[in-house]
Formats: sequence, C-alpha cells, structure tokens
Amino acid sequence: MGKKDQMQDGEEHYDRTKAVSSKLIKEELISSCAVEEEEKREEDEEVDTGLRRGPSTGARLWGRVRSTFLRQKLDPQSLQGKDWQRTVISMNGIEVKLSMRFTSREFSLKRMPSRKQSGVFGVKIGAVTKREHSKVPLIVRQCVEEIERRGMEEVGIYRVSGVATDIQALKAAFDANNKDVSVMMSEMDVNAIAGTLKLYFRELPEPLFTDELYSNFTEGIALSDSVAKESCMLNLLLSLPEPNLLTFLFLLDHLKRVAENESVNKMSFHNLATVFGPTLLRPSEKDSKIPANPTQPISMSDSWSLEVMSQVQVLLYFLQLEAIPTPDSKRQSMLFSTEV
Repeated sequence: MGKKDQMQDGEEHYDRTKAVSSKLIKEELISSCAVEEEEKREEDEEVDTGLRRGPSTGARLWGRVRSTFLRQKLDPQSLQGKDWQRTVISMNGIEVKLSMRFTSREFSLKRMPSRKQSGVFGVKIGAVTKREHSKVPLIVRQCVEEIERRGMEEVGIYRVSGVATDIQALKAAFDANNKDVSVMMSEMDVNAIAGTLKLYFRELPEPLFTDELYSNFTEGIALSDSVAKESCMLNLLLSLPEPNLLTFLFLLDHLKRVAENESVNKMSFHNLATVFGPTLLRPSEKDSKIPANPTQPISMSDSWSLEVMSQVQVLLYFLQLEAIPTPDSKRQSMLFSTEV
C-alpha cells in the first residue's frame, strides 16, 4: 500500500470515526435519560401502590448532600479557584462536612506513580510480578477468580460501580499484602471487586499496552486491509513486555468468558471494550495521540472522544479474535505453568 493510499485511508477512517463518535455520545445521553425516567416511573408506581415508606433522615440528608454537590460542581464560580470549598449540611442533629475542589479532566485522568513502591497500586507491573515471583499480578488473579466464582451472571458486571469505601478497603489490603484479603473479598459485593480490578489497571504508572506502543496500536486499528491489520495488531501485541502480555492474555480470556454470559449479565464484547479499553490503553501523558488532520481541524473535546473510541476499538478487536496465535513460548508458559 502506497503512502498516498494510507493517508487517504486515514482520512476516511477519521471521518467515519468522528460520525460514529457523535452518534455514540448522543445515544449515551438518550440512554441515560431513559434510565432516569424509568427509575422515576418505578418510584411513582411505588408511591401510588403504597409500597414505599417516607424516606429516612439519612436518605433525605444524603439527597440534600447530593444536590449541594451538584450545584457546586456546576457553578462556574467554583471552577475558577483551586482551593478546597468546605460546606456543612445539618439535619435532625446530624452533620455532614463536605470538602470539594474542581479537578480538570487532564489531571484526573493522568497516571500517577505511587510513592510507596512496596504496594501494588501505582507500581509498574514488571516490578510487582518480579517481587511476587509470578507471571500475572496476584491482585489480578484473585479478583478474576472471585468474579468468576460468583459474578459471571451479575447484571452489568464491570459496568456497575461498586461501593467506593469497599474498593478503597480492598486497595489498602492489597497494598499492605494483607493475608485476609480473600476473606474480605468473599464478604463484599462482587461489583466492588470488579471496581478494584479496574482501579488497579487505571492506576498503573504506564498503561498495560505501554506508552511506547500506544500510537502504533491506534494506527494499526485504523488500517482498512483486514490482513494487514491482523498482522500489525498481533505483532504489536507480541512486542509487549512479558508481564504486560501475559497479564493481558489472562484478562482477555476472562473477559471472553464474561461475554459468554451476555444473555444474563448484559455485557457484550462492545460493553466490555468500552469499560476496559481506555483503562488498558490510556497513555500516561495527557496530550492527545490522535494524528492531526490539517484539512479538518477538530476541537479538544472531539479529539478526546476520538482517542477514547480508538482505545475501545483496539480492545474490541482482540476480544473478537477467535484465537491469538502465539507460536513462541510466552503464551504456553502462561497456560501450562502453575505459577501464574
């Protein structure tokens, strides 16, 4: 394929991607509205049938906290300063103290390495596997095992958020190498375990697909020739460092098993790719990696949307492959070793 043809393919892919991006964003907004309307309708039905009691003080207080938080978040004045805004909300002798501060998307999405290298969160995956003498980090294996034990038919697994306090408790337990972490997981909602696994990958100081190969993956997924695309994507995958490759293959097999229960858990390949794509590929640097198109300049928000869609498409491609042929010993060492 000549350079001119590749440029033309790239421009056509950009146009198609931008159109799909706008459509997906619109569908997401419609879907969110539909969910809110359905929840409101169910609440009204409960009131009409007399099934719902009046809200408790805790529920009403939380509602007031939530509305206060949303007003602060949307207030343009609160977005100007970088200081913490503190508010106290009282009801029936109960006080809730809030501390809020606006953080830009660029900073909140930036990967930050942990200062405590003895833990697992925010620590390079190669350092963790070397310390544990394993091929796949223990946290990944334990979370996957627990989810496969009792979460494969959970509706919206990986998409439904877990309780934040449970996720933080598990994070602290894994970082401290707590021997009772398995007992803790068995007593927690499975969505908290799924949230902990996602948080681990999201807080890696470098994405699982590495910063070095990120642009290659996004360019490879844009190829129009299916044979060239498969060759490119598989070669890039096998170029990953061994801990990254083996961990991804382990996770990929798990996600495929999750999708086998799509009729029950509603998690298709596309849904799983939407959840995990940006988590596994989002680069450490905040700058967009989507190649610029001088003939069609795009806004920062459009660039960000296109980048996220590209990340989703990369993972979706590997999920949809029936098998990943790896003739070398890397995959075999993972599948047949007891030290995974």
